Amino acid sequence: MKSQFTFGLRQKLLLGFGGLVALLLAVGLYSIVQVSTLGDAIDVILRENYKSVIAAQEMKESLERIDSGVLFVLLGNAETGNRFIDSYSERFEKALAVELSNITLPGERETAQRIRDRFRQYHALLATVRDSARPSEERRAVYFAHLMPLFQEIKHDAEAILQMNQRYMEEANDAARRQAASARRHMYLWLLAGVAVAVVFIVFAGRWILRPLARLASSVEEIRRGNLDLVVASNSRDEIGRLSESFNAMAESLREYRRSEQAKMVRTQRATQEAFKSLPDAVAVVDPDGTVEVATEPAQAVFGLRPGAILRDIGVAWMSRLHEEALRTLRPAESTDGNAVVQQFVGGEERFYRPRALPILNREGEATGAVLVMADVTQLRQSDELKRGLISTVSHQLKTPLTSIRMAVHLLLDEKVGPLTPKQNELIVAARDDSERLFHMVEDLLDLGRIQSGRVQMECEPVPPQALLAQAVEKYRAAAQNVGVELESDAPADLPEVAVDMTRIQHVFDNLLSNALKYTAPGGRVTLRARADGGRIRFEVSDTGRGIPAEYLDRVFEQFFRVPGEDREPGAGLGLAIVKEIIEAHGGAVDVESREGEGSTFGFTLPRAAMENHAT
Repeated sequence: MKSQFTFGLRQKLLLGFGGLVALLLAVGLYSIVQVSTLGDAIDVILRENYKSVIAAQEMKESLERIDSGVLFVLLGNAETGNRFIDSYSERFEKALAVELSNITLPGERETAQRIRDRFRQYHALLATVRDSARPSEERRAVYFAHLMPLFQEIKHDAEAILQMNQRYMEEANDAARRQAASARRHMYLWLLAGVAVAVVFIVFAGRWILRPLARLASSVEEIRRGNLDLVVASNSRDEIGRLSESFNAMAESLREYRRSEQAKMVRTQRATQEAFKSLPDAVAVVDPDGTVEVATEPAQAVFGLRPGAILRDIGVAWMSRLHEEALRTLRPAESTDGNAVVQQFVGGEERFYRPRALPILNREGEATGAVLVMADVTQLRQSDELKRGLISTVSHQLKTPLTSIRMAVHLLLDEKVGPLTPKQNELIVAARDDSERLFHMVEDLLDLGRIQSGRVQMECEPVPPQALLAQAVEKYRAAAQNVGVELESDAPADLPEVAVDMTRIQHVFDNLLSNALKYTAPGGRVTLRARADGGRIRFEVSDTGRGIPAEYLDRVFEQFFRVPGEDREPGAGLGLAIVKEIIEAHGGAVDVESREGEGSTFGFTLPRAAMENHAT
C-alpha cells in the first residue's frame, strides 16, 4: 500500500535548515570550548607568570641602584648615596612582596624566601657601611667582604625567579600554539562538513522549491502579457503544489472576468462615443504619445482631431504645448501667452474658442492621457463686444450734454447770470459735485473702452523704477500728511529700467495710492516697493488699512464691482479695472493679497526696458 505521507515545503525547509543549524551549533560550541581553553592558557601567561617576571626585574634593578648608592657613600657623596639607598630599598621590598604573593611554580617559594632572608642581612650590613662615624677602611672592608657577596647572591636568586617564569611562559605559549593548531584542524573539518551539507541542501532546494517557483514566475509573466489560457503543471502536494492549483483557479476566474469586462467595455465605449457626438464643444481624448483616441464632431470638423491623428502632425503648436504641459504638471493647462482665445472660420463664419487641456490620472496619480477642450465662446465674445460698444456709445452721447451741464453749473456758481440765495447755492454745489463725478465716470468708461479695443497706443520709454516710486510718493506726500498716514518707498538702487507709458503708469499709481490712503486709518502706513522678479520688475503698493474680505478678492478687478459696505464711498468701481487693462497692455500682470483687518497689497509686474526693446 502506498504511503499517504508527503513532505510539505515546511518540512523540506526544516530538514535542510535544521541540519545547517545543528552543524552551526556544534561548530559554535566547539569554538567556545577551544577559545575558553586558549583564553585560560593565555590568562595564566599574562596574569600569573608575567607579574613574577616584572617583580624579578624590579628587584634586580632596585638592588643595582642600592649598590650604586653604597658606592656613592664610600666615595664621600653620602647625601646622594643615602637617597638612592632609601628610595630603591623601598621599591625592592614592594617588588619582593609582589613575588611572595604570586608563587606559582615549584621551587619559586624557596627562592623568594631566600631572597627575603638575604636582603634582611644585606639591609643590616648597610647600616655599618652608611655609618659615617666608622673609619672608611672598616666600611670598605665590610662592603667587599660581606655586602658585595650578598648583593651577588640576591641578584642571582632574582635572576633565577625571572628565568623560571620565562621558561614556564614559553612552555605555556607552545602548548597554546599546539592547542590552537589542533582547534584549527578540527574547525576545517567542521567547515568542510558544513559546506557538504549546504551543497546537498542547495541541490534539493532547487528541485523542491526553485524550479516550481521559476515555473510560477514565468506563468505570472505570461498572464501579465495577457495569456490567460495558461495552465500551470502541478507535480507535488506541498504548498507550492497547492499554490499552483490556486494559480490555475485564479487564471480561470480572470478569463471569465475578461469575457464579462470586454462586453461591458464595448457597451461603455459605444455609449461614450454616442455621448461625445452630442457634445456641442470641440473635445478630444489624447493619449500620452499625442495620438487622438476619441473626438467630437466639432473637434474633427474644425480642428482636424480625428481618431488616430497625431497632434504634432496637425500643425497647431498650441495644441501640442497644452497637451505636454497638462501631462508634465498634472494640472489643467491654459494658454498664457495672450492667445487665450483662438479664431477659426467655420462655414465662412468667424468663431472663437477657448482651449484647455485636462490631464487624465489613474489611481496612482500618473497621467494616462489628456482631454483637449475647445469651448465655443463666440456668443460670449459677441456679447462682450456688444456691451463695450453700447457703453462706448452711451458714454460718447452723455459726454456732450454733460459738458454743457457742467458749464451751466459753473456759470451759476460764479453768479454770472445773477445772485443766488443760500439754498440755491447749496443745491447748485451738490449738482456740481454729482456732475463732476458723472463726468469722471464717463471719462473712465471711454478710457477703458479705448484700452480694451486696442485703440490706445502705448508710448513706452525706459524709466528707472526708483523714479516712478519717487514721483508717486512726492505727488501724494501732502495728501498722506493730511490724513495722518506715513508714506514711504523701498527700491534697490541697481534695478534695471522698465518700459512704460508715463501717463498711463501715473494713472495706475494714482488709483492704487488714492485707494490705499482712502482705506487706511490715521497712524497707519502705505509702502511702495520695487524689486526684480525674474525677467521683470515687480511693483507693490501695501497699506495697513481695513483689508478686503477673502471672498471678494477674485472680483476686485471686475468692472463696476465694489466691495459690499463701501457704497458710501465715491466712485463707480472702474478704477481697478482700468489699472488691470493698463498693466496688461504693457505686457504685465496685476494681483492682490489682503487679510481683513490687516491691510492689502496690490502688485503688478512690468517688463524690463531691454526685454521690451529686444521684443520689438
